Amino acid sequence: MKAKVLVTGANGQLGKTLAALKSQYNTIDFTGTSAKELDITNSVHVAAYFKENQIDWCVNCAAYTAVDKAETEPENAENVNVVGSKNLAIACAENNVVLIQVSTDFVFNGEKSVAYTETDTTSPTGVYGATKLDGEREIAKRLEQHFILRTSWLYSENGNNFMKTMIKLSKDRELLAVVTDQIGTPTYARDLAETILKIITTNNKQYGIYNYSNEGVASWYDFAKAIFEESNIPIKVVPIKSEAYPTPAKRPHFSVLDKTKIKTNLQIEIPHWRDSLRKAIANNHE
Repeated sequence: MKAKVLVTGANGQLGKTLAALKSQYNTIDFTGTSAKELDITNSVHVAAYFKENQIDWCVNCAAYTAVDKAETEPENAENVNVVGSKNLAIACAENNVVLIQVSTDFVFNGEKSVAYTETDTTSPTGVYGATKLDGEREIAKRLEQHFILRTSWLYSENGNNFMKTMIKLSKDRELLAVVTDQIGTPTYARDLAETILKIITTNNKQYGIYNYSNEGVASWYDFAKAIFEESNIPIKVVPIKSEAYPTPAKRPHFSVLDKTKIKTNLQIEIPHWRDSLRKAIANNHE
């Protein structure tokens, strides 16, 4: 019997990545929904959808992710990231569905100098991180059967992300200045998607919060340099400090994630970010 998997936010980069992989998983029956087909902020719609459809797993890729815009649109961020997560958690609890929630390194303030574990104190510095953390709490309060996957610097061949932006900007510039004092780890959406699918196909029941990013450490400057090197794009990249590029939302200066828990519980090998970037560049046909 195939596992019935609902993917919300199916038009985002992670949702599209999951859809691209579904042909490799014949034990899973995928249904992807956008906000038009399933408005997760509407509790009545969510309750009805779950009642009318057989669902075993829900992967919530729907999120308000405009980090800077969230500072001036807190209600919109709250509606999707908190209310939407709460509605899904309630529906999952009522229908015996396991929820996989995608969260973020922005739940931390970035003031540590060693990798964050799942039990470290959360202290978001902006609206986006605060709403994602509140969404996590709503889920944990209402639903035992949940996985919360905190990830960082997500990119892919789909949608808007740092890799795509750098390649696009390089087409009409000879020089780019990129921040060098924010440290984290790029995460290839395909690697995260395959981890999600492993949780589902192994019917894992070790519920809770997990960190997931690729291995290794980089600054945004390092990441940009690697993108151009792997793409054979001749452009000069200069390092700048965060204060030279002010943004409405403060970014964590250090958000490397410790992956010991997910590697132990899932027995997975996580690729180094540079190896995954090479694959992403090879698959990027724009």
